[in-house]
Amino acid sequence: MTAGAWSEVVLALLVGAGLTIAFLAWRGAPLLARGWRRARATAAVVVSTPDEVGPRRGPLVAFVVNPTKPGSAALREAALRACTSRNLPAPLWLETTAEDPGRGQSREAVRRGADVVVAVGGDGTVRAVAEALAGSGIPMGVVPIGTGNLFARNVDIPLGNAESALQVALAGRDRTVDVGWLQIERANGDVDESEHLFLVIAGLGFDARMVESTDENLKQWVGWPAYFFSAVRHLHGQRVPVQLDVDDRASRPLKLRSLLIGNCGKLPGGLTLLPDAEVDDGWLDVAAIDTRGGILGWGQLFGEVVLQGLGVRSQLPARAGRMEHVRGRDVVVRLDHPVHVQVDGDVLGKASVARARVDPGALVVRVPAGGSAGA
Repeated sequence: MTAGAWSEVVLALLVGAGLTIAFLAWRGAPLLARGWRRARATAAVVVSTPDEVGPRRGPLVAFVVNPTKPGSAALREAALRACTSRNLPAPLWLETTAEDPGRGQSREAVRRGADVVVAVGGDGTVRAVAEALAGSGIPMGVVPIGTGNLFARNVDIPLGNAESALQVALAGRDRTVDVGWLQIERANGDVDESEHLFLVIAGLGFDARMVESTDENLKQWVGWPAYFFSAVRHLHGQRVPVQLDVDDRASRPLKLRSLLIGNCGKLPGGLTLLPDAEVDDGWLDVAAIDTRGGILGWGQLFGEVVLQGLGVRSQLPARAGRMEHVRGRDVVVRLDHPVHVQVDGDVLGKASVARARVDPGALVVRVPAGGSAGA
């Protein structure tokens, strides 16, 4: 079979898989919506506002909530019921805004004496809350009601069942995890004043372009498969020359489609992008991704990622698609021309230099009580 024929076969498989996933997500959306309506219909209690919190009877829980996510309103009543059943004070309920995705609200919760701060939303909300809590020793709970919920996947917090995740946030065990910090330099030489925290992956190039161009309405309709449709539009983007420095090793010149700097590596659909990445191992895992030959290269790369998720290392020669892995604690990326950058799904714009570092054990997270010591 010719290379062109293989390209057509691989493209058909990828498009078919994407459409199948999108259809399943579409079929599941009404069921999810009905579940939230039932929860709202049975909720009869109203949570006190922060100014109405009464005398302390135990640890104070604060919820930092993205009100645009489906189900956030129903969770407000469920949060009060859960706290009341444990003889806890009425929780603080602080909603994020477009201007402040959760950092200010989390700092306010700490100022008011919160013993646990729970991020209710997607990875953007989780990242903002983590940025405020890193280094404080105050545990962060997570109720994942976003699109990808990548961090929750990597620490085994229940997905698709907000009430179960709520129970973990209130009664789970505390686990210490690493965080990554990324500082970027713009094309004009300006350096961002503050570092940007990431819990999952910082991406440069194709990865960030895919996130940046994903349609928000499609995300709400089909969920994470919306990223697949965005990715298809950028498969033929330019390869980017970069200079990669990892710790004290010699600088490496590369030409690639995307560079990923990961704190952990599980993706939706059972895929594992960074097989050696652990959220508490004190390392950053770097993946340099390159493809040639159009859809054939991406097909080979996709196959390698699938095999990684099954615990199998590909033995195929990386002629069309390749992904090189390296580990380190300090990573510097210099680019010939600025590219898009994202951290945990939040696009930061374009950068010509990116510096990443790992902050071991900087964040305490509430995870299921039954997990192993290292999970």
